[in-house]
Order: sequence, then C-alpha cells, then structure tokens
Amino acid sequence: MKPFTLERLQILPISVQEAWDFFSNPGNLVQITPPGMDFRITSPPTNNTYAGQIITYTVRPLLRVAVNWTTEITHVERPHFFVDEQRFGPYRFWHHQHRFREVQGGVEMHDLVHYLLLHDQLAGLINRLIVAPRLKQIFDYRSEKLKELFPIQ
Repeated sequence: MKPFTLERLQILPISVQEAWDFFSNPGNLVQITPPGMDFRITSPPTNNTYAGQIITYTVRPLLRVAVNWTTEITHVERPHFFVDEQRFGPYRFWHHQHRFREVQGGVEMHDLVHYLLLHDQLAGLINRLIVAPRLKQIFDYRSEKLKELFPIQ
C-alpha cells in the first residue's frame, strides 16, 4: 500500500540555527502539541538530537486513550535536517522529515510525513475520516503556537 502523506511549510522569523535549536530539542514538542493530547516525554531529558537517539512518549491522540510511542532519530544533518521514525506506536509506519532552509525573512520549516495505518483494508476510510483530519488539527495547532513563540518583529 502507498503511504499517506502530510506536508507542511511554514516561514518563521528566526535563523536556521535558532530553528534547529528549538526543533531538535525533544522537550519543546510539549509546547507545540495540543494540550488535550496530554503529550509527555517518558525517556530521559536531552536537548541534543543525534542519529540513533530513542525517544519515548505517551500521548492521547483520540478519545483520551493513552498510547505509548517510541521514535528513533535516524538521520541528522545539523542544522538543516533530521528524521524521526516510529519504532513502536499507533502507526504501522511513520517517517517524519524536518527540513530547515534560510529564506528571506527567516527560515522555511518543511515537514514531510509518510505514514501507514494498522488496518490495510480500512486504511483509506480511517485516514479520510479520522487520521488525516486529526493530523491536520495537530499541525494547525503547531503552526499557530509557533507564530506565538516566534512573532514577526
């Protein structure tokens, strides 16, 4: 089955290094995740992303049901690119690319997520009705929160 995708671009009025420092620190995920998801990092705190890093979380993505999620940082090219991949969690496959590029007025943040759901037979329907709209809400929240955290001067 072909993976589903989510792609987002956002310009932030900060430098590439500032973007890297913020987004490569797993602890900052809490700030940009909707509060109702009760996102908690359960692995030891670190503020340095590196290839091979394992990060564990609990999150309540739907109906307040807690889900354990384990990701691995698989690729890192400081300060422009890193990838997190799910090792255990709610998806059959999750691959999230984070890219940062200098542009006029700041940095372009580009997210590209490829994912597969657990149920092949119903994946299209489940994605269309539940998962894609929920991911859109999560990334919309993140976009608005980032505008608050990094306002245009």
